[in-house]
Amino acid sequence: MTGRGAHWLLERFAEYADREAISCGDQYFDYRRLHTRIVQWFDVFDANGVRPGAVVGIYSGESADCCALFLALALNGNIAVPLPSGGEEPRWYLGLAQADWLIEAQPSDTWAWSRLAPGEPSPLLQSLRQRGDGGVVLFSSGTTGQCKAGLFEFETLVKRYRQPRSGYRALLFLRLDHMGGIHTMLHTLANAGTLVITEDRRPGPVCLAIERHHVELLPATPTFLRMLPISGLHKGCDLTSLRLITYGTEPMPASTLRALAAIFPNVRFKQTYGLSELGVLPTRSQAPHSLWLQIGGIGCETRIVDNLLWIRSETAMLGYLNAPSPFDKDGWYNTEDAVEVEGAYLRILGRKSDLINVGGQKVYPAEVENVLLEIDNVCEATVWGHCSPVTGQVVAARLTLARPEDQAALERRIHRFCRGRLAPYKVPLYIEIAGGDQQGIRFKKIRPREQPWPARSS
Repeated sequence: MTGRGAHWLLERFAEYADREAISCGDQYFDYRRLHTRIVQWFDVFDANGVRPGAVVGIYSGESADCCALFLALALNGNIAVPLPSGGEEPRWYLGLAQADWLIEAQPSDTWAWSRLAPGEPSPLLQSLRQRGDGGVVLFSSGTTGQCKAGLFEFETLVKRYRQPRSGYRALLFLRLDHMGGIHTMLHTLANAGTLVITEDRRPGPVCLAIERHHVELLPATPTFLRMLPISGLHKGCDLTSLRLITYGTEPMPASTLRALAAIFPNVRFKQTYGLSELGVLPTRSQAPHSLWLQIGGIGCETRIVDNLLWIRSETAMLGYLNAPSPFDKDGWYNTEDAVEVEGAYLRILGRKSDLINVGGQKVYPAEVENVLLEIDNVCEATVWGHCSPVTGQVVAARLTLARPEDQAALERRIHRFCRGRLAPYKVPLYIEIAGGDQQGIRFKKIRPREQPWPARSS
């Protein structure tokens, strides 16, 4: 084994030794076993000819061994590419990442290896290889256009965890193909916590995992956290181990936060903020149940330009492998998130691309959704802009109902409820009843693209 075994993270794992590191179903790793497995992976890389600097795709469900593989690649000086499940064919993502190898988990708990031919590497990859540093490639969701492959330096991501802090028993809700999942894993393992993995992230299995493994930290999306009280499944499980619930990736409805605070009076709630290009950033909430927060701290700066949030961060990616750099010459990144500012705090209103323009009047979907979610029988609401020949756009809403309801009666009830709570131009003029889920595999709301004005209108 070379100098790769002297990394401070491995030294810390050796120090923790007998503590529980990862629990996944019946699979259990203490820190001694995690350390041993990472070292074993080094030997496997050598035996298969996987040299430092190679880009390696990982196609697997989350497991203790998958976490060990991810860390081993990064510490070996490789570029790890955790591939999204669902959606595009894995080899499509491998092409974007310019991968040299693919490692796939097999049903027999073994791994299959495939050598790839990526072609000429990008200058970013060449530069990282020349420095001998490990890296990570993560993919943007592609919901606003082209899917982009962002390259991060592993040492940049992990150095913020070098100062020891309190470790939690944390659920890995967001996966390793998402910056939020990588943040949960690194924060947990670097601080002698326990990473709890459940393949099924619906409310029922998550509640059972919290009860069984005494989970203290639940990092989740607002969409999932809204599903939790609606399902009622939390009532049948002992969730008293929870100490902290964090939420991010999309705006949190105020009604959802109030409902959660009532269900979990002894739990602290924290709003997080991160992007595929910047990593997970330091935040501080104005109050325990407030949607106002500060973003920034050591190594992270913010500024507001035309009501949009700009950020410069040490944890930012090196750049895209398949697109021009999104940073300006001074390293600032336009998040495209519209914000309100109150002193040192700000509130995220939503993405600029989601803004609805009704005859020159601006409408942020989250504002309308917050009102719709207070209506009886409405479990979920997704708002977007429909094309209109008169005003350019009108507000449209897709609703998930707790029980069947007549469409015309529902529309009349919604219009009465919204009157006085929303300006007339913000009230939905087109209403759909959803026939299925309104969230994607990452439990984040899927907002429809702009659509032509339908033949039927309310």
